[in-house]
Amino acid sequence: MTLSVAQIDRETDELVGEWLTLTEVARRLDLSIGRAKQLLKDRKLIGVRRGGGEPQVPAVFLAGNDVVKGLPGTLTVLLDAGYDDVESLRWLFTPDETIPGSPVDAILAGRHTEVKRRAQALGF
Repeated sequence: MTLSVAQIDRETDELVGEWLTLTEVARRLDLSIGRAKQLLKDRKLIGVRRGGGEPQVPAVFLAGNDVVKGLPGTLTVLLDAGYDDVESLRWLFTPDETIPGSPVDAILAGRHTEVKRRAQALGF
């Protein structure tokens, strides 16, 4: 499987806010750049290109020296629902009054099961 990284639109870029390059992700997780790329290929993380250069990942996807708990499963459910990387980012970071906050806020608060349930409903 080759690494295919989408170009992001400005609106989604602004929703996300803080980004980390893949090199920064590798450093924070104490991994080689090859292993960091594998996290993208395996959909444990998603990254996009922002104006060229190497892929970038939302900073909130990392907690300490690990990927945020519940994120990889949610990304898999979104892929199964037909969402590409940019659509997944847009959904994760768009505020939803029923959560409250955004789905990524709920994941960070430990409510990843609820977020996965909502993501599953998107496929129907």
